[in-house]
Amino acid sequence: MSIVRRVARPMLAAMFVAGGLDSLRHPAPKAEAAAPLLRAVERVRPVGTDDETLVRANGSAMLVGGLLLATGRFPRLASTVLAGSLVPTTVAAHAFWAETDPDRKHQQQVQFLKNVGLLGGLLLASVDTEGKPGIAYRTRLAGASVERSLRSGRREARHLARAASREAKLLSAQAQNALS
Repeated sequence: MSIVRRVARPMLAAMFVAGGLDSLRHPAPKAEAAAPLLRAVERVRPVGTDDETLVRANGSAMLVGGLLLATGRFPRLASTVLAGSLVPTTVAAHAFWAETDPDRKHQQQVQFLKNVGLLGGLLLASVDTEGKPGIAYRTRLAGASVERSLRSGRREARHLARAASREAKLLSAQAQNALS
């Protein structure tokens, strides 16, 4: 792993580890801030889950994803999980468009944009293959190899069919000569 990845991953993960711990320890204020968003997605939320439980679940995802990213374990998966947890957190906690106080609106807008920047970093980390070919490339390469094998197999089959046809004609001619 390069020195940049070794340093950048924990730096990117630090905010999520701290935020995840805070969500687990003190879910009530975050649940209150998330209430409008949670009401909007009421139909898709699991039955019997209260707002604080959902905040704790999101905090757990942030904590585990942050620790995995910081330690370099499953960094692409961890980054994807963190990106998924960051979107609702950002919308719920930094709804600057709903603020009326100009100073508060500016503060929320700065925090919103900070989270958008974090999301960009997470998206980059989620596709970082560390210089190794990614799954999409390897799939395309395997597909191309299968196509080449099929073309080669069809070509061989045509050649064998022609050779068999010539051989059959030759044997047929020899059999007719032997009968006459």
